[in-house]
Amino acid sequence: MIHGLNNAPDDPDLAIKAGKRLCEELLEPLQDHWGRIAIRSAYRSCEVNGFCNAMQRKKKAGYTCASNENNFAGHIWDRLDENGQMGAMACVVVPGFWAKRQEQGDWRILARWIHEHLPYSTLYFFPTYWAFNIGWHECPEKSIKSYAEPAGTFTP
Repeated sequence: MIHGLNNAPDDPDLAIKAGKRLCEELLEPLQDHWGRIAIRSAYRSCEVNGFCNAMQRKKKAGYTCASNENNFAGHIWDRLDENGQMGAMACVVVPGFWAKRQEQGDWRILARWIHEHLPYSTLYFFPTYWAFNIGWHECPEKSIKSYAEPAGTFTP
């Protein structure tokens, strides 16, 4: 346990159900097409996510978590969102893609492929290694946003 926090789900059955959909519908097909993926972050308990969000509000470096309520059915897999819907999210890197595509905006190639081939809900791209949050949700938004250049909302 880092920081002495519990990162076990309160509702293991829901976490497993949501995580299974994330893996089978998004992560496994992504890896089948692009090669090995590296998972940087995935499931978070309310305790872990709440701590991370508190550190972010205090402007502590290295902490970037939304509030628990905004992460239900996102990184917090064992809670339904405000509409009673299930979801799960992971932050991943595709090392093989990064090795070949490091020009500004190249992340859009990966975003476009995911948009055209996978039933994702949300994608959020980051500048470092083109890491991105990929979310599965019962009612997918189909939104793509980026902190990497060109930053903002991406429409494939």
